[in-house]
Amino acid sequence: MKTHLTNVKDHLKEELKDPYFRELYELDSVKTEIAKKIIEYRIKHNLNQSQLAKMVKVSQQQISYIEEGDFSNFQTIQKVLLAIGYKIMRIQIGQLSAKEKRIVKNNLQQV
Repeated sequence: MKTHLTNVKDHLKEELKDPYFRELYELDSVKTEIAKKIIEYRIKHNLNQSQLAKMVKVSQQQISYIEEGDFSNFQTIQKVLLAIGYKIMRIQIGQLSAKEKRIVKNNLQQV
C-alpha cells in the first residue's frame, strides 16, 4: 500500500510542476478549506443547511453549492463566512510568464 501512496505523491509532485495544474489545484484546496469551515461550523452549532441559510439570509441551495465546492458567487461566500466568523483574506491575480502562457495554452488545447 505504501508503494501506491508513494506513486500518488510522486505523480502529484510531478503534476504540480505544471503552473496551470498548480493554480487549479491550489484553488481547489482553498475551496475545500472554505467548505470545511462552513460544515464544521454547522456541526459545532448543530445546524442543518436550511438553518444556516436562514441565519445568513441565503437559500439552502446556496449553502449546499458552497459546501460542494461550487463557488460561482464570491459575495454569497463572503456573506456566509462573515456570519460564521471568517472572511476571505485575499484574492489576487497576476500575469503569467511567457513559459506559463505556453503551458496553459497547450493544456487548453488538450481539453
